[in-house]
Amino acid sequence: MMMHTLPIKRHAQLLLTAAVSLMATPTFCAELYPLWELGAGIGGLTLPDYRGSDEQRNLLFPIPYLIYRGEILKVDRERIRGLLVKTETVELNFSLNGSPPVKSNNNKAREGMPDLDPTLEFGPQLNVLLWEDEPDYKLTFQLPLRQVIATDLNSAHNAGLISNPILNLDINNMGQQGWNLGLSGGPVFANQTYHQYFYGVPAAYETVDRPAYDASGGYSGTQLTLALSKRFPDFWTGAFIRVYDLHGVVFDSSPLLRQNMSFMAGIGVTWIFSRSDTQVIADD
Repeated sequence: MMMHTLPIKRHAQLLLTAAVSLMATPTFCAELYPLWELGAGIGGLTLPDYRGSDEQRNLLFPIPYLIYRGEILKVDRERIRGLLVKTETVELNFSLNGSPPVKSNNNKAREGMPDLDPTLEFGPQLNVLLWEDEPDYKLTFQLPLRQVIATDLNSAHNAGLISNPILNLDINNMGQQGWNLGLSGGPVFANQTYHQYFYGVPAAYETVDRPAYDASGGYSGTQLTLALSKRFPDFWTGAFIRVYDLHGVVFDSSPLLRQNMSFMAGIGVTWIFSRSDTQVIADD
């Protein structure tokens, strides 16, 4: 597998969304932490061009580290969140996510088709605490609903809606060594617009080996994630693996779906070089 070389703008978009993916599983341990922290690091990532692609990319990229633990606005390794409602067991927030770009000339299944622009996903997310044994265990149900916008920074268009309800189990300070384990999984659902963007083949791009295909909305697979992380006084390190099972998806007949199992994995280290003197109680 080869490292892709992209124009500077597309490379920056790819690094941003790859960094989001690498830091995608949070851990929870209510303690005193600085209100904000700044740092930087480096990460490695392997990921498919898109879920169901039979082509994989390897990336090495810088990781910006920005943490803000405000009462309303929270910025962490997982996402930017705006808290809308919070009780002891229920939290409603506004969150962001995204996916990296794909250059179609570097993907045999999509050769000759338009590139896939990076996507920005945004929308509400409901988190429900199902069980907690402080400070070591926490089980939550998470239900996001996100609007997807595809953009090359010059123009943007609607790329559908996506939702991936999951059960998330966090196990903190395993063996009293400070390592945190995250396990999460659940189905993915998306509407017709989303599936058409990734898996549809307009008639203009039909070939002998790639018939025209119109996708429909519905079941989009199941994802399972395992993440491990540890925070040291001046740096943080983490790794994860995520597996996608695409058996039985509504776009099963798409010629762009080349395999029913996909995975992505990553590892990263970030150094913290500046922090606030103000301390707040937070789930980190």
